[in-house]
Amino acid sequence: MKNLKKVLAVVMAIALIVTCFAACGGNENKEPETKSVKAALICLHGDSSTYDKNFIDAFKQACANKGLTVDDYTIVTDIPEGTACYDQAADLAETYDIIFADSFGHEPYMIQAAKEFPNVQFCHATGTKAHTEGVANYHNAFASIYEGRYLAGVAAGLKLVELYGDAEGKVSDENAKIGYVGAWPYAEVISGYTSFFLGAKSVVENATMEVRYTNSWYDEAAEKTTALALIDNGCKLISQHADSWGAPTACEEKNIPNVSYNGSTVEKCPNTFIIASKINWAPYFEYAIDCVQNDKAIDTDWTGTIATGSVEITAPGTAAAKGTQEKLDAVIAGLKDGSIKVFDCSTFTVDGKPLTSFIADVDDAGDFVPETEVVEKSGDITFVNESAKRSAPYFNIIIDGITAVTE
Repeated sequence: MKNLKKVLAVVMAIALIVTCFAACGGNENKEPETKSVKAALICLHGDSSTYDKNFIDAFKQACANKGLTVDDYTIVTDIPEGTACYDQAADLAETYDIIFADSFGHEPYMIQAAKEFPNVQFCHATGTKAHTEGVANYHNAFASIYEGRYLAGVAAGLKLVELYGDAEGKVSDENAKIGYVGAWPYAEVISGYTSFFLGAKSVVENATMEVRYTNSWYDEAAEKTTALALIDNGCKLISQHADSWGAPTACEEKNIPNVSYNGSTVEKCPNTFIIASKINWAPYFEYAIDCVQNDKAIDTDWTGTIATGSVEITAPGTAAAKGTQEKLDAVIAGLKDGSIKVFDCSTFTVDGKPLTSFIADVDDAGDFVPETEVVEKSGDITFVNESAKRSAPYFNIIIDGITAVTE
């Protein structure tokens, strides 16, 4: 009997030790289980818009990469920048744990929904208010797409040299004129076309650019008409910050080289497509979903870069100049190591003078009052540090060489 009691005591002690070991980290090598998450994406338009299609494709990819099935996510398209966005976000918040929206004008309605549903995460692309709004479950995201635009501009400059350069590679003023179809006169658009122009100017020093706005993110007829007007006005190459096929198809019809945005247009424009830049939203979608799965805080203001895979440039099209990829590889290396700054103040002037200071409206309070110095110095380079104070662009200066037509 005594031996039996001893055996039972030993067994109980061993069981207690095993229990304590498990509770105190004996399974430390076991991967922690992630929460089940449901995600939603609100889009301004559908996949006929190159802008929205870029988001939709990235969202599907990110959901698959994070283990979400088609039953775990939804995509809602054609939601305008108005109260319909709030209604949609509020409806989705009853079912989904994280909700993304893809257009600038969605922001106030996403903030409204975030305040009403504090247990749901609301993530908004291209917005400006998360860092000042103070709503814990509301977040902004963007990427340093100005670097991609700059690279696309370099490719454009190389094409002008190939088409019109003399024996020394010089291009006449008449042939160095570029056209640009812009959506709105917002900082996001101005920052984009300025960085594109600076890329072209790094190759063709005397390049000039005429910008015309459509006052719409997506209007295929207006974008095509605007591109044709720029071509008729002597522009030898066209690029755009607009979301349809309007400008690329106009270029194909007129046999004018085109630099597109948000993806290749080579399928419909094989003779004129040079290259395109785009934001790859998949890294951000994956990051934000992962945060929710693992109960981690999402950055209030997130900026993707070339290094995070968030800024991409397509392979050059058949219309691109010879040696384009090799040149771009060298420029990419310079952007990564910091030896090239897109908004290097030594490469442009404003009203004939170098830019030495720029107070930007970073804390967007709706009053358009600038409050933040964004000109900085890195080594010997003085530059505008775009998307560093917040993720969304704030560069809104019209530099010399660019003519913006607002009517």
